[in-house]
Amino acid sequence: MQLDEILTEQRNHRSTHIDRESTLEMVATINREDQRVARAVQKQLPQIAAAIDAAYPKFDQGGRLIYIGAGTSGRLGVIDATELQPTYGLTAQQTFGLIAGGPRALTQTVQAAEDSPELAQADLAAVHLTSDDVVVASAASGQTPYTVAALKDAQSQGALGIGFSCIADSPLAQLADYPITPVVGPEVITGATLLKAGTAEKMVLNMLSTGIMIKTGKVYQNLMINVVPTNDKTFERSKKIIAEATQTSTLAAERALARANNNVPLAIVLIETKGTIAEAKELLATTNGHVSQAVKLSDDRH
Repeated sequence: MQLDEILTEQRNHRSTHIDRESTLEMVATINREDQRVARAVQKQLPQIAAAIDAAYPKFDQGGRLIYIGAGTSGRLGVIDATELQPTYGLTAQQTFGLIAGGPRALTQTVQAAEDSPELAQADLAAVHLTSDDVVVASAASGQTPYTVAALKDAQSQGALGIGFSCIADSPLAQLADYPITPVVGPEVITGATLLKAGTAEKMVLNMLSTGIMIKTGKVYQNLMINVVPTNDKTFERSKKIIAEATQTSTLAAERALARANNNVPLAIVLIETKGTIAEAKELLATTNGHVSQAVKLSDDRH
């Protein structure tokens, strides 16, 4: 497909005169286009949910969540992986992003890197993919050679392939096990896919990763419970999370946290089930660390 045939590269007739608009008119034009992004993503909710349901069992059993892309798409993947680590207590081995051109491409344009299938294959070979892994490949156009080659290679090794693009029938969408394709239309500034396409990708990645974290027990109610208390700030946050989750006082939360050796999920199960440390540990072990399932299992037993 030629560049001028790709929807994300075409001119947007609604912003043709944006260079002559007042500043307020300019930002209003951009905002109106951004509203189209949310609607486009909304149409993909069934596909996003299906991708989460396919991905979370792999991650729950020790598979990795790996993002791959070039340029803006690659940077957004790296951001998502990086933010997941402190938010949900993950390690850099459990989730990470690969970007065409390597770490230097996070702050600089690495010429021709996105056009290299060989570079994608080398990057994937370096992380030793397995069939337990989940690969999220993103490209606004759905045809970036680096990203398409990476997804193809990942799937050939048995990894689950999720493909994000803003073109409905792109090579990436055709290849992916689970394609997610919010069609956001032409950009406000022709070809500037850091705008609507980038916003759509951020929204989709937020849903994907948050859904996977919820499904794998990293969230209890709507609280992020895998915080690790390593300083005064995180210790206070941990107490607050435990108190809110269990509807108890911060003093009771502090005592439970001490009994649980600063393990927040264990402290919550301890309070919620009113059992012993040994019983709470057994419940969490049985449910693979899922607090809500552990609490339900305790209720069912009694």
